[in-house]
Amino acid sequence: MRALSIAASGMMAQQHRTEVVSNNLANMNTTGYQRQRTEFNNLLYRNHLRPESKSSQPGETVPSGVHSGHGVNIGAVYRVNEQGALKSTTNTFDVAIRGEGYFQVQLPNGDIAYTRDGTFQLNEAGQLVTHEGLSVLPGINVPSGVTDITINSSGEVLVTQGDGATANVGGLLLSMFPNPGGLYAVGDNMFVATEKAGEPAVSVPGANGAGTVLQGFIESSNVNAIDEISSLIRANRAYQMNAKVMQAADEMMATRR
Repeated sequence: MRALSIAASGMMAQQHRTEVVSNNLANMNTTGYQRQRTEFNNLLYRNHLRPESKSSQPGETVPSGVHSGHGVNIGAVYRVNEQGALKSTTNTFDVAIRGEGYFQVQLPNGDIAYTRDGTFQLNEAGQLVTHEGLSVLPGINVPSGVTDITINSSGEVLVTQGDGATANVGGLLLSMFPNPGGLYAVGDNMFVATEKAGEPAVSVPGANGAGTVLQGFIESSNVNAIDEISSLIRANRAYQMNAKVMQAADEMMATRR
């Protein structure tokens, strides 16, 4: 009886859906987090009688045939690239992206990672880094003794010296991808490029389709708690119904024995 394996595939699919929802809820307060969504595919069908096969009547064909499915499978788990709400922090080195793009971060192994988490700080050398201490590219160094630091919408970092003179010490750059959903998550709010994501297009904020940046703000996650709880309830109901199917199939098999 294939109903057992079909119901089991449904239970496994809903279990995975629950794991995705729980991860979204766990990251509700993670800066720059983009919620994930699960998509399902039906499995291969078994044809008992193909459409247009010869029927019992001379010269006539079967209109629809007889074919049955084998259950469900996880098709994809992808990120929903929607803008999260911008939250004011009044922190000088907090920077949010309004629109498309990712900040570039230098990993310890020399590779480049990408993030929308703009909670930056200065290290002991005055270099702009992430809260993990990783350098923000293309590399910005703020000299000591400055009285004011401004990051404008184009990503330029302007500092005011003690004598009142203003200097530009560098600028932030944003990277855009043809398929941002193809980026590979490595944790710590960061991604690395893959072939599926395509070649990154690096641009100044506000140019070539890139978003602008906003100093003193961070981007909240785009997780909607009400939607996630609704998804959790639907997954739970679907899991229970598949469990009922498995129980009924087992009872039917016991009757046959």
